[in-house]
Order: sequence, then structure tokens, then C-alpha cells
Amino acid sequence: MQGPPSCSTKQRLLDVLLRVAPGDGLHVTKVPKLKLVRVSGPTALGQVLYQPGLCLLAQGSKQLLVGDTRIVHDSTRHMVFAHDVRVSGQVAEATSEKPYLCVWLDIDPTVVSSLLLEDAHQAAPLPAGVDATFGIHTARTDDDLFDAVLRLCRLLEAPQHIPQMAPLIYREIMYRLLSSEGGWQLAHFMTPGTQPHRIRLAAERITLRYKEPLRMEEIAQAANMSQSSLHHHFKLATRMTPLQYQKQLRLQEARRLLVFEAATVASAAHRVGYESASQFSREYTRAFGTSPSQDVRELRSFLLQPASGAPAGQPQNV
Repeated sequence: MQGPPSCSTKQRLLDVLLRVAPGDGLHVTKVPKLKLVRVSGPTALGQVLYQPGLCLLAQGSKQLLVGDTRIVHDSTRHMVFAHDVRVSGQVAEATSEKPYLCVWLDIDPTVVSSLLLEDAHQAAPLPAGVDATFGIHTARTDDDLFDAVLRLCRLLEAPQHIPQMAPLIYREIMYRLLSSEGGWQLAHFMTPGTQPHRIRLAAERITLRYKEPLRMEEIAQAANMSQSSLHHHFKLATRMTPLQYQKQLRLQEARRLLVFEAATVASAAHRVGYESASQFSREYTRAFGTSPSQDVRELRSFLLQPASGAPAGQPQNV
């Protein structure tokens, strides 16, 4: 394993991102699972539900609050989300001259699991006495990982190579995440039979049926856990109860419907499982700090800016 990324590697990635993400906002790219974010100034603290993914910063910094845990993130370290996690986050360091530039790559459990099954690959072992249930970890970004991410982003300037090269580079990046400092945590969430893996199964079941009334007995059975054990370990992993987790899924989907499908507040509330539009509006305001109508106006102004060769994305604060 190499040391910290060289200045030349980081600078090359920075140069590419400045070209392919020329304006502020979220850019959903033509490379599968790859999103880019550019922000030209500090942002207010906001609620967001992160899905499994790699977050790597080329420039700027951010801070996250997960329950009582505070995480500061800059370009020296990458961040890995092993399952869906609700956080409060904000861009802390960014200017128009030196914008915050983030590379987000969705984690595909199928790819990670296939790597773990290969004899040629062994994830870093679980450190003694360490709690593996928390679904977020940060690790030093070495030159190998930076170089692989750089090569993936470069495909945006040579799109004819994306179908053949992107899957290969993506697999390499997942391999390097598993092999890096903290890779044991991602491995445990993807390895059947472990407590983190059972929590991931429970989270997937809630996600699949988030519009329906929460049935803890079914969720516990899917995860092969007792209801009391599930409630305890789920909160350790996500910093919220299963019911709070379901509520966040509903609100995030409603947010997407409001912004990108121009749904009315009443329609969005009904489509995600709320029976009362007024209750929905209260919980939405409590979660995001502003009313649905005001939030929609602010999100559209930020997220729907055109990207170079990429369509506008879904609301996701990365």
C-alpha cells in the first residue's frame, strides 16, 4: 500500500473535476454510480439520509453530526457509508476560488460481496475491542485510491470508454476500500452472519416497505434477530430507531417528489405513506428546518443547475 496521495495526483483529480463539474450543484454523471458535487461557499447545517457509498473530497471540507458523534472530513481522508445513515451535514470550507469538490460513488453490495468471496482478496481484520456496528468510517486516502478515482472521473472526458472501463475501475476501487484502513468495517456489513450484516438486512427490509406500517416482527425475522436485539443494535448502527429510520425514508422520497416531479404537498405526503398532510408538513419542517414549499425553492436553485454532459440529479447532500 502506498502512502498519502502525491500533490500531482490530487491536482490532476482537481483539474478534472473543475472541468466536468463547472457549476455549483449535484452532477449525476454518465459513469454508473458516480456523482459529483461542487459548492462555492459554506452551507447551513441540513438533514440528509446517506445511502451506502464512498465520499472522497478533492478540495474543501465538511462536517457531519451523527447523533452525538461529530465527524470532520477533508481531502486527506475518505468516508465510507456501509448502509443508509441519517446525518446532519454542512460544507465547512469552500470559496468561489477554491470550491468544495466531492466525488461520491455508490457502493454495490454485490460487487463487494464477490470480492470477499475471492481467495485472492482478504479484507483487513477486525481490530480487537472495536465496535463494528456503526455504519460510517473514515480512513486515510492513499495514492492508489486517489489514482483509481482519478481514472474513473477521467472517463467523463472520454465517454466512449465508459461501458468497458468503468466496471473494471469501479471493482478496483471497491477492492482498495476493503484493503485500506477501516476496510474491515465495510467487510463486516457485507458478510452474512455478522451483526452488522443483519442490521443491513433489516435496513433493506424497511427501505423496501417504507410506505407500509412498520411491522417489527417481520423485520426482526428477516434479520434473524429478536425484536429487542434488533432495536438495540439498529440504533447503534444508524443512531436512530427503526421507526425514525422509516420516517426519514418517507421524508427523503417526498422531498424528491416535490422537487423533481412537481408533486403537491398533499400528493407527496400520500404517496410516501402519510394519511395526514398536516402531520407530514410538521415532520418535514422538523427534519429539514424549513417548510416543504420553501425547501423546494432552495433545492431547485441549487440542484437543478446544468452540468457538463450530465443530467441534473436527485436531492442528495454529499
